[in-house]
Amino acid sequence: MSQEQPSIYRVIFLNQGQVFEMYARQIFQSELWGFLEVEEFVFGERTQVIVDPAEEKLKAQFEGVKRSFVPMHAIVRIDEVERLGTAKISEAPSMGNVMPFPVPAPQK
Repeated sequence: MSQEQPSIYRVIFLNQGQVFEMYARQIFQSELWGFLEVEEFVFGERTQVIVDPAEEKLKAQFEGVKRSFVPMHAIVRIDEVERLGTAKISEAPSMGNVMPFPVPAPQK
């Protein structure tokens, strides 16, 4: 990426049985233990004639949101990308009878 353009990150995370794919300019570890902060969400331009209803739903859901705190265990993947893609929500694939390994709470 060139130094002139700010970085864009694609963040994919799970939320209530759905997979969210969002784009943001700022991502960093939160002061809240176990959370990632996602700031400055980026959505596609409205100059296109075709409107994607999934992206519009996400825009409406995150309208007015300054910052989101996403639990670390919900993060699927984070990529630094060159171009902005389409934000979307999709159904999470069924895991069947596989259960995530339990992680103990930190001891203070």
